Amino acid sequence: MPFFGSMRGKLLNGILFLFKKRRFRRGSAAVLFFLLLTFFMTVDIVPNKVNLQPGQVSRENIFAPRTVVYEDRAKTEEKRKQAAESISPQYDRREEVEAAVIKDIGAVIQRIGSIQQEAGSSEEERARKIAGAVPFPLSETALRVLSRPDPESLESLNKAISNLVPGWMKAGVTGENLGSVVEDVNGKISALKLPKGYTELGQGLVRHYLRPNLFLDPEKTRLLQAAARESVPPVMVTIRKEEKIIGAGEVVTADHMQKLEALGLSRGEVPWRAIIGNSMLIALLMVVVLFYLYQQNREIYTNAGLLYLLGIVVLVILAVAKGILSIELTRSPAFGALLGYMVPMGAAGMLIAILIDSRLAVLVVSVMSLLLALMAGGQVNFGVVGLAGGITGVYSVSKLSQRGDLARAGFYTSAANVAAIMVMGIISNASPGLVVSSAFILGITNGILSSILTNGSLPYLENAFGITSSVRLLELSQPSNPLLKRLLTEAPGTYHHSILVGNLAEAAAEVVGGESLLVRVAAYYHDVGKIKRPYFFIENQLSNDNPHDKIAPTLSTLILTSHVRDGLELAREYKLPQAVMDIIEQHHGSSLVTYFYHKARENGGDNINEDEFRYEGPKPQTKEAAIVMLADSVEAAVRSMQNRTHGRIEGLVRKILRDKLLDGQLDKCDLTFRDLENIAEAFLKVLSGIFHSRVEYPDLTKEMERRKSRHGGFNKQSAGRGSA
Repeated sequence: MPFFGSMRGKLLNGILFLFKKRRFRRGSAAVLFFLLLTFFMTVDIVPNKVNLQPGQVSRENIFAPRTVVYEDRAKTEEKRKQAAESISPQYDRREEVEAAVIKDIGAVIQRIGSIQQEAGSSEEERARKIAGAVPFPLSETALRVLSRPDPESLESLNKAISNLVPGWMKAGVTGENLGSVVEDVNGKISALKLPKGYTELGQGLVRHYLRPNLFLDPEKTRLLQAAARESVPPVMVTIRKEEKIIGAGEVVTADHMQKLEALGLSRGEVPWRAIIGNSMLIALLMVVVLFYLYQQNREIYTNAGLLYLLGIVVLVILAVAKGILSIELTRSPAFGALLGYMVPMGAAGMLIAILIDSRLAVLVVSVMSLLLALMAGGQVNFGVVGLAGGITGVYSVSKLSQRGDLARAGFYTSAANVAAIMVMGIISNASPGLVVSSAFILGITNGILSSILTNGSLPYLENAFGITSSVRLLELSQPSNPLLKRLLTEAPGTYHHSILVGNLAEAAAEVVGGESLLVRVAAYYHDVGKIKRPYFFIENQLSNDNPHDKIAPTLSTLILTSHVRDGLELAREYKLPQAVMDIIEQHHGSSLVTYFYHKARENGGDNINEDEFRYEGPKPQTKEAAIVMLADSVEAAVRSMQNRTHGRIEGLVRKILRDKLLDGQLDKCDLTFRDLENIAEAFLKVLSGIFHSRVEYPDLTKEMERRKSRHGGFNKQSAGRGSA
């Protein structure tokens, strides 16, 4: 027992050691994802099948649960076989064979004629020469007859063969009919009543020289037979709903099994071929998605949490799809067959677009739509509708600016689903009533279900994977947020400063391609640490009594710089997203507190350590953090100006950006010089709207007196004219 206990402990430690390895965790998650997807693609959640084999006796009545049209493979094969057999074998004609046969026979006959005309030779010599000229043996009687000159008989034989052989050759002589052709020709030679020797010679020549001129062309025959088979359409059989397939006590036949298979009611063997095919397809699609991430978005590829999140979204939506596809409505089977239109593919698109990336969402929705079509037994219409709803969901949430956009996204998804279902219904030639009802009922339900799934799952997924989504940012931007309400009541000057910084930063982020919503929300919270000591910051001082006048510059610097650390503590207390906390921490970088640094130098000379008057940092690591830093500095500086003209504001804005650049505060972010120019232009547009010149209205009392004096003078002049 101690041995087994130690082995179990070692095994457990080994497993824990492996799970500490990043590659092992990612590989295990990929295998689990692959197996679950294969399970959804190949396994029936609600099996409703019978286990029957041909020759067995059915114990129950089996009726068709729905109307299907299937191909009767046995009858189709029988008709195609008949069509193929109706095609006769195809032959290749050799025209040169006929001329060769006539030439060979004519040459022998001519040779015999020449031998017969030889003068001075005896019959024995002529018989011997004829025997040598003929390529086959002749009887002694035939040789004696042929050795005697008989030009008429020889010419008659030659003409007869010249007429008979070409006729048969034109009709076609094959290896199969060669024997019958020879017999027919020889029979006609016998009918000529020629001397026996000439008859024997003619029959021998035909038997020896006549050969086929038609040769079988197997490839041409095969192609014609294949074309004949293809021309036969499949024999389709319709099984009506509630039609009796097999009765209790009946013997199961091959026809019964074919009907059960068409209805999907036959259990059969494990579909290994389908399982292997589906698994290979899923593996291929996984590789495609991962390769896309590796090439186009390496940050997501290297982030295991985002990959796990992507897998969870795909699995959940496909699990919902599997459950919907397994539902069968007994009262309305035609409508129940269309429930695949309710698969909330829009939820997958919205979630991936909000939590991860919009472009990735389009690719994943396309892959999931393909899997949905295969899961539904090859019904492409479900995949097309899922693709339309999913991509609409992606683009409807790609630029969220307020929380109501999520509700509108569900409406847009419903509209896209309704349109797609109608189009597919028209293509499939379904009844108009069914098309319209299914489009509106299922399409709108799909959009609502997608919106509900998205809204319901977002908070859990955000918290589980530490993701700052646009929806979470929108919630934080609401004035009713508890921390913003504290900032408004306890540090009102800082609150209004933060609102202006948010406007500036958002405009700048839009022109340089940054996350404008994140920048705006982070700007609202960047100075939240000032809540702890609000009156040490000038924007919150209501009187001319400045507490910094009574303390040392080093202490003032410590108080000012500590608002960053205090802000981080409040951000953690109120559970702000990490992205917002990073900007709070970096929005001053390691900038110098210039005023108190110079004040300390004035008081203490040149032996002042500059590092003691700098923020702790770090410097901005992203363009969003750098934009908030620049907007914060610009707003504070412009607000403190006495004479705000456009030229002075522009000069100040460009000076602040240049100083931050020269101070090295922008070294860690990825802003370019062109970006800085665009940021300056964006700042100036916003500032011109905030600090624009206003018309100076006159004092109301003086204006009233001026008008009275004017009217009084006018009345006196009128009276003077009247008296005159």
